Amino acid sequence: MPTILSIGEALVEIMRPKPDLPLDSPGPFVGPFPSGAPAIFADCAARLGASSGFIGVVGDDDFGTCLRNRLLADRVDVTYLATDPHRLTGIAFVTYHSDGRRHFLFHMQDAAAGQLGPHYLNQDYVAQAKWLHICGSALAASDTSREACYQAMEWVKEAGGQVSLDPNLRPELLSVDHIRRICQPVLEAADVILPSDEEASMLTGISDPEEAAMALVGEGRIVALKRGARGSIIFTPFERLTAPAFPIEEVDPTGAGDCYDAAFLVGLLEGWPLTQVARFANAVGALATTRLGPMEGAPTREEVEAFMMGKRQKGSCRSQ
Repeated sequence: MPTILSIGEALVEIMRPKPDLPLDSPGPFVGPFPSGAPAIFADCAARLGASSGFIGVVGDDDFGTCLRNRLLADRVDVTYLATDPHRLTGIAFVTYHSDGRRHFLFHMQDAAAGQLGPHYLNQDYVAQAKWLHICGSALAASDTSREACYQAMEWVKEAGGQVSLDPNLRPELLSVDHIRRICQPVLEAADVILPSDEEASMLTGISDPEEAAMALVGEGRIVALKRGARGSIIFTPFERLTAPAFPIEEVDPTGAGDCYDAAFLVGLLEGWPLTQVARFANAVGALATTRLGPMEGAPTREEVEAFMMGKRQKGSCRSQ
């Protein structure tokens, strides 16, 4: 029975091989790469040594097999990764721009990922988790996916577990106002919130990200403000901690925030001081950017420790 549980969309990602190739023109792609924010989170948590489980839905197709095999290889519990024989596995097409922007085209709401609902949940399995991780993208995927997230959260909280939220706002799926509304029940229950600068501002309507993060802090709540190459800032009701970034040669930033989330919860489960938790999460997030594909850079605990000691070897992250 996993200690850390995530729920939501499992997708494959198919991407342009170099920047500034638009999706509305013919051209090459690379992939499929296993993806979906909650699935990336679960995979990274497992690679870091945590007992990790994932609840979602894939199609009875090659892409579904690709996802299931990756999660199994990394020892994620997929007991409740269901297969829908009538829907295709979710797909995200992505292109990058030279200025750092990304553009996604999703096939998710009508795909297997969008069929997740409360009927896929087992209460005993969900309620035993110490941490449940919810992503805004799973709340936005479909009405039934959102209901599943809310139900899982209710069971975990009733059993004394804790909940984390990565807003993971996807304007490609729903408007910001709509996403803010559907995130609100999870924001109110969350023990840890893990937004980017932009997400903190969008959730609160406060333009300054640090002020927005402070507004999200409640009694006993931790807010980890993810700032990419500028590291992260951790806010609690009693302190503000700044954790510098690790210099890295970025290849693909997709999934780095999800890997940061996984590392942050692993550190909390280990009982580390917040300064150590934040530094560890920054290192994991940095390593996650070093390979093409959202899960490909997810490191093992040993790789993270070597990196933090300055001993990382180039290309070491995905060791299968």
